[in-house]
Amino acid sequence: MKERALRVLEFTKIRAMLAEQTVSPLGQALAEALKPSNSYDLVRLLHEETEEAVVLLTVLPQHPLTPFEDIRAPLQLAKIGSALSPRALLDVAAGMRSARAARQALVTDRENTPRVTALASRLNTFRDIEEEINNAIISEDEISDHASSALADIRRHIRLCHERVRDKLNSLIHSSSTSKYLQDALITQRNDRYVIPVKAEARQFVPGLVHDQSASGATLFIEPMAVVEIGNDLKQRLAEERREIERILQALSDHVAPYADSLMTNLDILAQLDLIFSKGKLSRMMRGVQPKLNRDGRIRIVRGRHPLLDPSTVVPIDLWMGDMFTTLVITGPNTGGKTVTLKTVGLFTLMAQAGLQPPADIGTEMAVFERVFADIGDEQSIEQSLSTFSAHMTNIVDILQNVTPDALTLFDELGAGTDPTEGAALAQVILRTLLQRRIRTLATTHYSELKAFALTTEGVENASVEFDVETLRPTYRLTIGVPGKSNAFEISRRLGLPSDLIDEAKASLSRDQVRFEDVIANAEYHRKIAERERVLAEEARTEMQKLRDQAETLRASLEGAKEKALADAKREARRVLESAKQEADAIVSQLRKIRTDSSHPAEAEQLRQRLREGADALSDAPPHSPTPGDGPPESLKVGDTVFITHLNAKGRVLEKPNARSEVWVQAGALRLSVAMNTLRLVKSGGSGTDKGDRPATRARAMVDIGTRAVRTELDLRGLALDEALPEVDSFLDDAVLSALGEVSIIHGKGTGTLRSGIQSHLKRHPHVQEYRLGKFGEGESGVTIVKLR
Repeated sequence: MKERALRVLEFTKIRAMLAEQTVSPLGQALAEALKPSNSYDLVRLLHEETEEAVVLLTVLPQHPLTPFEDIRAPLQLAKIGSALSPRALLDVAAGMRSARAARQALVTDRENTPRVTALASRLNTFRDIEEEINNAIISEDEISDHASSALADIRRHIRLCHERVRDKLNSLIHSSSTSKYLQDALITQRNDRYVIPVKAEARQFVPGLVHDQSASGATLFIEPMAVVEIGNDLKQRLAEERREIERILQALSDHVAPYADSLMTNLDILAQLDLIFSKGKLSRMMRGVQPKLNRDGRIRIVRGRHPLLDPSTVVPIDLWMGDMFTTLVITGPNTGGKTVTLKTVGLFTLMAQAGLQPPADIGTEMAVFERVFADIGDEQSIEQSLSTFSAHMTNIVDILQNVTPDALTLFDELGAGTDPTEGAALAQVILRTLLQRRIRTLATTHYSELKAFALTTEGVENASVEFDVETLRPTYRLTIGVPGKSNAFEISRRLGLPSDLIDEAKASLSRDQVRFEDVIANAEYHRKIAERERVLAEEARTEMQKLRDQAETLRASLEGAKEKALADAKREARRVLESAKQEADAIVSQLRKIRTDSSHPAEAEQLRQRLREGADALSDAPPHSPTPGDGPPESLKVGDTVFITHLNAKGRVLEKPNARSEVWVQAGALRLSVAMNTLRLVKSGGSGTDKGDRPATRARAMVDIGTRAVRTELDLRGLALDEALPEVDSFLDDAVLSALGEVSIIHGKGTGTLRSGIQSHLKRHPHVQEYRLGKFGEGESGVTIVKLR
């Protein structure tokens, strides 16, 4: 790729953004030197690495690389035996630490990051040398006392010398015999020797060595003779300290030297990882996507956003080419987004071929081209005295001489800058030449001749950017398949140009030009209508889907309620039959006992009466559905009980039928409008009502809610606790759905195990507000009264 193409397509700015994401000078240098590749296999490899980095940056708690410096020069010095400075050794330790941290974070059993893991597994770690350097060197200006025992001993003696000198000088400056000769009562240093400030005229009264004097000459800085010997000892110890530090630095450098080559390899790997993860960070910042790659010149951009524009205002574009057509001609007004579209395609191509993820949506596909050529912007050269047209034509000639079938060519305002007729003719010839060679080409233009050329030439397609004449603003939306209409007359009219001038200008156009513009305007008008209708159709489809989902949910709910009601009815029927059977068996047993005893005729008659009443109770059943053959009712009144055939449920009429023969019916908790032809009138019977108490039935009190009988009492006597709790849950669910406020649970007195287990369950039940034991006349401790929420 030529550097000029990288510059005009603004790839250099993307490289600068990439360099800002790096953590090291070496990674920054690689980012600044990044260039697109034309090797399909290499580009695919680069994208796999970038995608792995995106994944790792998402799952890792922090960046896997720590900052490190370029230590190649210090490593070369260490190899030849030189002693490294504390700063250089600290940088070497930082490089070791970065390699160790990267290996620890990246070399794991992850299966979705094989390339980054393989690269990081080549890193060498030197934990012992790293810790040795960090323990010995505190900063570039300070070596630790723990670097060696000799250094610690030397520094201990230095501290003692300092203390002795300061104690001696403190006694001197505070003594009456010496203090009167001092300018100030303080201790300072000159040439690494402790001195006191003495008045110049009192020199002979303070014996010692003069190390300095003030600028005015009024003060002499004298080291008293009493501390000279101690100062000499201190200076000797300081020299020993310097020699020991030099020895420590040399020893540390010698430890590094054998591993210099491995450390340089680490640097190369870390720099590559830094570049890979900077690509991942840039992709996350731009909301990029891994494009599908091809060798066939196909480009499909899905909601692409130019990465250098404000992401909050940029208008995404959808663009495709390379299958049905290889040349795309983009028309539209100035500042409408034609050049931005052109640059977006070129920049996305360069980014993709450099392993960078373009900011677009899933489905984006990019081709790997051998080269990308671009003639964009005003390339006028003052030094060469070239006009705008000449400069553009120079670039175009260079492109035509060097272009290959596997190239992408981009032309901004092709043929502009000269006579429109000649410029349009040249543009058509250039596009036709590139079309014949099947070179992928994008060109922007204002020429109507190129619009017609695209309409009539196979392999060439029109595209346009929208312009809102009402607001005089571009919308930046790209439409493929429709040429852009010239809006010069409409814009001029909106800006106040007199109508007679506009009409005169229109009259000067040829009939073919007017007809062509009218065709474009008509196509654009119908395209906008079709777009609006598509949006409305999509909204209607979404609403229909929503209603269908709601209906399906309601149907499933009703079906579930129906199945539950049937299961409850069967369970209750089994319980009633079992209870009746047990009581009948007991009565029969008693009858057999007294059969031979004629002294109890009254008692035997009572038992027979109880048996008959039990049989009557089992045979009494209110009608639950209309008899076969019943048709829709001719009329209904409020309060009638009806059977809803499509719901298989009973309900009560709430209002009289309306003009459309629709009736509002209350079916359980549902209030719904149904057609009369779906209803059957239910005739109420009197034989099924209880006139008094019926013994031997567990569910004695019933409430008709229109869809099924709901119990207000639940008899659990004779059941184990694990059998009773599901019955309690089902019973409470039915009571809540039926809007009952209070129900009774009969558990009997017995040992109290069933009662305590049920009451513990009620404490946690979401439907229960409170509960209590029955009072006198309610069953007392054998019954629990439950108040529902």
